[in-house]
Amino acid sequence: MDRESFEAALPQAGFTESVARDLPAGDATPEHSHPFDARLLILSGSLILDQGGTRRSFGAGEVCEVPRDTPHAEIAGATGVSYIAGRRR
Repeated sequence: MDRESFEAALPQAGFTESVARDLPAGDATPEHSHPFDARLLILSGSLILDQGGTRRSFGAGEVCEVPRDTPHAEIAGATGVSYIAGRRR
């Protein structure tokens, strides 16, 4: 998916906020949860999403979702990651 299509679809699905984020190679966020649903589009690099010990890698152009209150960790791939996250409260 491309960024324009992703951003155009967010409001239609009830996502009213979006933020851009970059993580350097190998950087990780500790396990946490959010009081909102998140939908992410990977712009470049790769992101490993760890949910309950299950890890899945997402690359450029791929979309992933994290439901509200779901414990997860985010790990940047070998070249880092740049992504946009939509938030639905």
